[in-house]
Amino acid sequence: MRKLPFALGTALALLAAPAVAQDHSQHAGHGKAMDHSAHSPAEHALHMAVANANRDGDRARDAHRHPVETLTFFQVAPDMKVGEYAPGGGWYSRLLGNYVGEKGKLVGLFFDVTKGPFGPEAQERTRAAAAKFPADVEGFTGLPAEHFAGYTLDAVPEGEKGSFDRILIVRMMHNMTRWNMVDSEIKAMRELLKDDGMIGIVQHRARADAPYSYSDGSKGYLRQADVVARMELNGFELVGASEVNANPMDSADHAEGVWEMPPILRTKREDLKDKGESDRMTLLFRKRP
Repeated sequence: MRKLPFALGTALALLAAPAVAQDHSQHAGHGKAMDHSAHSPAEHALHMAVANANRDGDRARDAHRHPVETLTFFQVAPDMKVGEYAPGGGWYSRLLGNYVGEKGKLVGLFFDVTKGPFGPEAQERTRAAAAKFPADVEGFTGLPAEHFAGYTLDAVPEGEKGSFDRILIVRMMHNMTRWNMVDSEIKAMRELLKDDGMIGIVQHRARADAPYSYSDGSKGYLRQADVVARMELNGFELVGASEVNANPMDSADHAEGVWEMPPILRTKREDLKDKGESDRMTLLFRKRP
């Protein structure tokens, strides 16, 4: 939920808004103790990844971010090649590194620095972060750095195209949108996916009737129908939508945007301290032929 000093938007409000399928299958047993003996090998691996001691500092957010349910909904398996778009503080990198780092591969996919609001210094920092990503995840997980990779989207080796099973975009669609680079980034990621590859999106959700001035990404929130329409325009079909990361206590109408909500609490509003993290859409898209 990093806020940067740019407010570029795209005219998503003009897009048609198709109906969004709802997936409720992931909610069975949510919040109850689970019988690990009944888990498949993949489910067991996911639970072990979430429980890993290297996530002790991350665990407080699990109740709000639902990592098991989210990755299950995204159909991520431990032997997959998974791209994490715009890795930030490492919360998902640690989790995914644990989960796919042994049998699969985790690749950090950083912004195309030739697009958007990136000056020379920002470009250099982003390229350096991509180059350092394998060593960072090795440090998180203790697994060899060669199990991981990192690229800016403008510098992905040709041989990587068509090799990814999943790409995850977590709380980053608003930045692509406000920087007016969402189409080019999604198209670049589409080229990386296998023919049956999928993109999973978790994104702060604006109210369906929110004005475009509030839902253009500058406040961190996007309308769900706009995200679906944008992905469909760029060669994807909606597989399903889950409410696993929904938060009805978030009114999504904050003057300073999503950054007023926990864990940022920029304005220190007492009425928001115990409201949990932002209301979020959780969407899964398949690459169309």
